[in-house]
Amino acid sequence: ELFKPDCARMATDDVAQLADSLAKTGVEDGELSYKGQGRKLDDMVKEIQDFEGLQALRLEGNTVGVEAARAIAKALETKSALKRCYWSDMFTGRLRSEIPPALNSLGDALMLAGARLTVLDLSDNAFGPDGVKGIENLLKSSTCYTLQELRLNNCGMGIGGGKILAAALIYNHKKSSAEGSPFSLKVFVAGRNRLENDGATALAQAFKLIGSMEEVHMPQNGINHAGVTALAEAMQHNPGLRILNLNDNTFTEKGAIAMAQALKHLRSIQVINFGDCLVRPEGAKAIAASVSEGLPILKELNLSYGEITEDAALVVAQAVKDKDQLEKLDLNGNCIGEDGCRALKVAMEAMNMKDDDDDDEDEDDDEEEDDDEEDVDEEEVEEEEEEEEEEESTGNKFSTPQSAPRPPEVSSFLSFPSPDKLLKLGPTRALLIEQQVDVSDAAKTAEAFLKIASVYKEDNNEVKNAVLDSIDGLLRKAFTSSSFQGYSFVSSLLVLLGLIKSEDKVKPVIVVPGHLQALEHVVRQDYFPKESVAVLEAFMSRNNKTLEPCGNAKNNLQSTLQRVRSQS
Repeated sequence: ELFKPDCARMATDDVAQLADSLAKTGVEDGELSYKGQGRKLDDMVKEIQDFEGLQALRLEGNTVGVEAARAIAKALETKSALKRCYWSDMFTGRLRSEIPPALNSLGDALMLAGARLTVLDLSDNAFGPDGVKGIENLLKSSTCYTLQELRLNNCGMGIGGGKILAAALIYNHKKSSAEGSPFSLKVFVAGRNRLENDGATALAQAFKLIGSMEEVHMPQNGINHAGVTALAEAMQHNPGLRILNLNDNTFTEKGAIAMAQALKHLRSIQVINFGDCLVRPEGAKAIAASVSEGLPILKELNLSYGEITEDAALVVAQAVKDKDQLEKLDLNGNCIGEDGCRALKVAMEAMNMKDDDDDDEDEDDDEEEDDDEEDVDEEEVEEEEEEEEEEESTGNKFSTPQSAPRPPEVSSFLSFPSPDKLLKLGPTRALLIEQQVDVSDAAKTAEAFLKIASVYKEDNNEVKNAVLDSIDGLLRKAFTSSSFQGYSFVSSLLVLLGLIKSEDKVKPVIVVPGHLQALEHVVRQDYFPKESVAVLEAFMSRNNKTLEPCGNAKNNLQSTLQRVRSQS
């Protein structure tokens, strides 16, 4: 097992061996990197122990268990100079229950060493609220009084984790201020964490108190206007803010107008990303007014896919005409129409700004985009590269708006599911999802199933029916296909649910009740193979901490599995 500890075998290496090992590891300016290397634990611990003046430790792309974390932590107990911890994606294939104690061990070691961190990156670890508890004490300690960058992207914190995190940051600021060195966080990254309104509001209170933020990245968090308004108020207290990325949250007019008010206080801002935020015409006009009145060093403004009309788009274009440092204005995917596009082009030409044709995406291509696309025409790639070079030479600043808004984004829903997005796909959602997912691939089908199921709501019939209809359409098509391997689907499902480990280091999802409630529906359907029911029942009957948060849903699924098996 990777990083399996065997402390008794940690023999002393001679200087030559150590020097060679460190050279292979990659050392630069006090940095020790094991990024994606999968090294033996005893070698790692020895190298960490013997590294003088360790300032940065990279563990990204590895798989660290509880015992391995303890061994690494022991080596860190004397590393008082450590400042930067790059620990993203370091629990690949581990159960969620293993992550909090592992983080606790590492955090305790940093505190014992008296380290003063400036960067802590734990992105892509999918540790959920319990993982936040694993770093809570560390964040409250003097080790993090000096923290400037906190990166927790794609960790599945949820509302609960967001609240715990916010409370820890507030505690840190109060304690550090009392000791004469106020906590001055500058960069916060927490995209794709399902923070929603309550999590965002809690964090807004922390940002308001801290007041030193320069970059805030919180895209795809299911935040609506209430949470956006709280964040807007908090941002007003951070005058040094340079980058604000809230892409793919739902502002509506209320949130957009509140954010526009906040922008009036942010003269240092350079990048505003409110794409896919449904700012709508009145929201866009309010933002345009704030841009026009201030924001002297604005470089990028993204208001794409916001249901903005022609008149509002023209107001936005007019608002940026005197922004000397502007590099990009993105108005793609709005309700502008062909006449509106022509009017915008005229306005751009009047401002001596060329329109950027490279961003004019074909709607059908956008709809059917796939991450695993392999067949690319080399001539097309060469043409695109030539166009990009030409764009750079002419200094284009605008993305051409499409003549009509794009159709509801299946890919957007599958990337970051939400009930609203599923409903907006309309009555043909099941067909749209079938067209997007490669049902010949059992693993991709299992992943898509869990993404759809994640938004299941027992108390909302509209959402519930939309989820079940979409799942039935997808799985019926998959299981009736002669090439589909049902056993592989179930195996992939168990891996993604964290019930079995994968040799391919597949990262489990954060299990929510909706996953099991939707699965309970599926196993009762005629398309689901009865031989797979017994397999699911065997795994569901085991005591597994991964499913503990889904108590009732798990029990109901077990009962249904038993009943279906007995009837077959």
